[in-house]
Amino acid sequence: MEETIRFELNGKKTEILLDPKLTLIWVLRTQFGLTGTKFGCGEGICGACTVLIDKVPVRSCTIPVREVAGKKVTTIEGLSINGNLHPVQKAFIEHDALQCGYCTPGMIITAVGLLLKNPAPSEQEILHGMEDNLCRCGAHVRIIKAIQSAAKEMKGGKLS
Repeated sequence: MEETIRFELNGKKTEILLDPKLTLIWVLRTQFGLTGTKFGCGEGICGACTVLIDKVPVRSCTIPVREVAGKKVTTIEGLSINGNLHPVQKAFIEHDALQCGYCTPGMIITAVGLLLKNPAPSEQEILHGMEDNLCRCGAHVRIIKAIQSAAKEMKGGKLS
């Protein structure tokens, strides 16, 4: 049975009529065309599908869309404002913190969530905050440097 789900998506109020048991990742990708959120393991382990829900990183492959009703969802596409990249996005580019790029959207979203919660994390706190996002390419050192750089630019952890 279909339901109307109302939520804010990347700063815009939206509503959609669909099966409320569909996972958020597939609704984002197929109904809204937001393909930056990647499907990885489908079990919430790899982090490729991470989005922010009310500014908290959440694995979109494990959450039914009904659970975002009344909430704010931010995808990788929603981080840039008026064509200006978010500081974390810029830092990932500047520090070459990617290789194949598949994990990058989830890494960036998780890093933004980390910096919103802890605007000045230590290297150990970054390692702990990012440990559940998997990267097979080996860009981990550059990812840490990018997050440290973004933290300095964000000065207070505000979501732009």
